[in-house]
Amino acid sequence: MNATRTLPLGGLLGGRRDARGLRVLVTGASGTFGRALCAELTGLGARVVGLDLAPRPDDPVDVLACDITDDAEVPAVVAAAIDRLGGLDLLINNAGIGGPAPAELPPGAEVRRQLDINLLGTWRVTAACVAALVASRGRVVMVSSRMAAMQLPLAAAYGASKRALVAYADALRMEIGTHVAVTCVYPSAVRSPIHDSTAAAGLSLEGMSSYEPLEGVVDTVLRAALGRRVRRDLPTTRRGAVEFFLARHLPRVTDRIIARTLAGRARGGAFQGAELAAGVVRRHTEAP
Repeated sequence: MNATRTLPLGGLLGGRRDARGLRVLVTGASGTFGRALCAELTGLGARVVGLDLAPRPDDPVDVLACDITDDAEVPAVVAAAIDRLGGLDLLINNAGIGGPAPAELPPGAEVRRQLDINLLGTWRVTAACVAALVASRGRVVMVSSRMAAMQLPLAAAYGASKRALVAYADALRMEIGTHVAVTCVYPSAVRSPIHDSTAAAGLSLEGMSSYEPLEGVVDTVLRAALGRRVRRDLPTTRRGAVEFFLARHLPRVTDRIIARTLAGRARGGAFQGAELAAGVVRRHTEAP
């Protein structure tokens, strides 16, 4: 990804707002999605400031250091970002983390960390932006996940945080939707460091998810941000749209598919040596 790649001209002229001069704040701006989004928006003429826990020297835009789990720090840093932009037209809540978290085990520090960043961190940043967004009649884009609708095993905290994020977006839409548009985007799986901790714990879900290209996620977020027609929910691929529909309207179908896949992987040794998956493996391999 780089700042010179542009969207198809037909897409821009056929239903997207001109991004030139748009004042944008992106969270998780130094990560895989965030850097790509910042580069694209800057290339389209938007004025972008990012927030990230650990800004990088080669970030494509100015990124302010911000711990979005800090109740006191968030309002101050967001205010500085909005002041730098001279207002705010678009907030992209992209920051998020994943990690191993089997539902059968008690919630520990890893679970609390995911909930605090993915849900409460988004809540803190958004609350700090509301006044500016209402003033500009702006937009909020939440980067959620396919797992908000279709939960995968061994990653309960991530799915719970993303489903709760959608509930928060729904409440926000009810409260400020007269002035601010709120859209949720639902990527499936993209190869990025977000999966590293899960793989390190021996709980890789390779084979349970089909990976999609980063460019498709970025283009969908831009569609949510710049589309003349405001969308409530946007999956990022056709397959994702089918999965989203099935998970919402025929959940028993997706449950059966996921359960079958998990059983095959457990019996095939995919989780061999993974302590956190010991219960799953035992239940699928022990004699009835």
